[in-house]
Amino acid sequence: MRFSRTTITALTVWLLLACAAIAAPKPNIILMMADDMGMGDTSAYQFFTGNGDDVQIHTPSMERLARQGMLFTDAHTPSTRCTATRYGLLTGRYPFRSRLKYFVLFGSQGDPLIEDDRPTLPSMLQSNDYRTAMFGKWHVGLRYTRKDGLPAAGFADVDFTKHIHTGPTDRGFNVAKFTSRSHGTSGPDVGSTKGLNRNTPDQDIGPGHIDGKNILGATKEGRKTTTKGPHAYDLHKLGSRHSDNAIEFLNSHINQSATQKKPFFVYYPANSNHSPYTPDESIGGKPVAGASRTVAGKPMDKRHDYIYENDVALGRLMDWLEANEDPRNPGHKLSENTIVIFTSDNGAEKPTKVATGPFRSNKGSCYEGGHRVPFIISWPKGDIDKGAVSKTPIGLQDLYATFADITGTSLPNYANGEKGAEDSTSIWPALKGKPMPNRTLFVNDHKESKQEPAVLTMRLDDPIVNGKPRKGQWKIFFPSDLIKHGTGKATELYDLSKDLKEQNNLINRKQLKPLISHLTKVAQLHRRRGSSATNLKIGDRISWNWLSDNNGHTTHAKASDGQPASKLRLPSPDKQLTLTLSGTTGSAAFNNDTFHLNPRGLGLSGGKFKQVENGEAILISFDQDVLIESVGLMAGNGVCGGFVKKGDNAPLAIYCMDADNDSKDQFARISDLGILKKGDFLRLDSSPHHGTEPKGQWRLANLTVHTLD
Repeated sequence: MRFSRTTITALTVWLLLACAAIAAPKPNIILMMADDMGMGDTSAYQFFTGNGDDVQIHTPSMERLARQGMLFTDAHTPSTRCTATRYGLLTGRYPFRSRLKYFVLFGSQGDPLIEDDRPTLPSMLQSNDYRTAMFGKWHVGLRYTRKDGLPAAGFADVDFTKHIHTGPTDRGFNVAKFTSRSHGTSGPDVGSTKGLNRNTPDQDIGPGHIDGKNILGATKEGRKTTTKGPHAYDLHKLGSRHSDNAIEFLNSHINQSATQKKPFFVYYPANSNHSPYTPDESIGGKPVAGASRTVAGKPMDKRHDYIYENDVALGRLMDWLEANEDPRNPGHKLSENTIVIFTSDNGAEKPTKVATGPFRSNKGSCYEGGHRVPFIISWPKGDIDKGAVSKTPIGLQDLYATFADITGTSLPNYANGEKGAEDSTSIWPALKGKPMPNRTLFVNDHKESKQEPAVLTMRLDDPIVNGKPRKGQWKIFFPSDLIKHGTGKATELYDLSKDLKEQNNLINRKQLKPLISHLTKVAQLHRRRGSSATNLKIGDRISWNWLSDNNGHTTHAKASDGQPASKLRLPSPDKQLTLTLSGTTGSAAFNNDTFHLNPRGLGLSGGKFKQVENGEAILISFDQDVLIESVGLMAGNGVCGGFVKKGDNAPLAIYCMDADNDSKDQFARISDLGILKKGDFLRLDSSPHHGTEPKGQWRLANLTVHTLD
């Protein structure tokens, strides 16, 4: 076979690149994320915030990291609160696509947000031979275990002497030593009288220290935890504990023959500086409590000591990298081929100008002060310009795609029904000082909302409107309807290029109506289809509705009420798509039961209330591939329990349009399920997916899908 010169050249280039990829060791990664830290809470950003030396806390390690690498001034969290941001960072997916529409996982158990088969940042790195570890605050959900070994339905069922059922080591971490959520609610504090009073056999806040699957403080006295020894939960010792655990892991990693040739990934989500402010005495021999100083040298308060704890912990990690040789590249320091990132999970918890910088509001707000955060990254071997400042807009959900890019990992194929990193964009071009294409950035959870906090904002710079560029950094606000139902009229609009403090709401400007219309369509597109699906060729949007309208009419009443539950075919209005519904219980199809319709939707006649109940399920399938936009369920006077399962995917807990099991009422349409392949089933099941929760009682209200061209 003869090859052309072009073919030979291409093969040569490919082989050279392949050999270079094999020869170049993958970088180690240390990702440190503070809790509730604004851009004004570090002197590395003093040039940007304009804080005076007499009020600005001095954070020398963060300044050092910025000198060694790149600092971003337009970095954002995907949410304004901790649980949701952690979800976005770990999955590369916006948190509003999960069942959590606002706030945080509430309560001591907090059923895991990340389903069993969803790829995560650490699991993706594990597939690249990384050894992965986390130290600090988890708060993405835990499921504990009962005395009989079954997964606990709630915290009252928990047996602390058992291994936890689901935690970080089930989501991609080889090693995890952590607190379940914010440190003040992760266990009774032995350092306070109040904490000891709470530490009873039926205490209700948490287990304290967790190592992998082990609850370290278990005493066999109900949920009482130990008050003495290394496993006692002392809020003032967390800083050194997490730091010591991280250094112990790193030393073990480079000194053991089984691991030293592998790259490592350390995720360090610090408890500091979330309230209560409990700075440690020292970390690695360096004082913390009472040690914070302004740039001018004046002592500061306890809050700033707790912020300074982050700086000391970061500095210790950087010192360790400098002090140790790279076992994969003898003669070179580990610091040369280690990516180090410092950031925060949301804006400052204090609404002060010093803490938040030149922005409006703070944590829990969709105004810039709630989600624009420090982001500093260094990687000497990656040739990131030292001391560079980037104005590129980025989000923490982008880290998944960025690390996939750096490690040469393909992202999941959305068109084939795969899941993972749906909202993640690699920022590698920005790290190399190159421009990135305009893209959307979403943030949700707005405490200033007059209705409910499930507000969604979208940022889009310099959009093309009616064929013409519309210069500006446009940020638009939508009420909760967009997150919950895929609709909604915009309420606020700001041009951040001229109004960084978001003081001039432009939503009623007549000359901006075409822009607002365009931004609304873009936001709805991303909300309804998912960010990855915007690159697919999507056809028509088709809906079925079984809820009564104001006149008592239902779209498919005649075609469904009283029909056999064994199989019901409902063509779309234009006959281009056929929906098939069938009722089941367990693995058996119904023989004599029928579908039952009332104003709250479609149920099954087999149960007491003719809802979907007592282990009944509805199976949904189509005669071609479709993108599922949403499924609406109505609990009415029932219980919104059970699970939804697409094809062979892991089950997800059901939530309804009028009820949910979450104590904060996270009700909405079920959304973001992705592509359902022809002939596969979407299963809506009233059975508890762990076998221990309450069974569901609800009706199918509506269903919306998109055809694929």
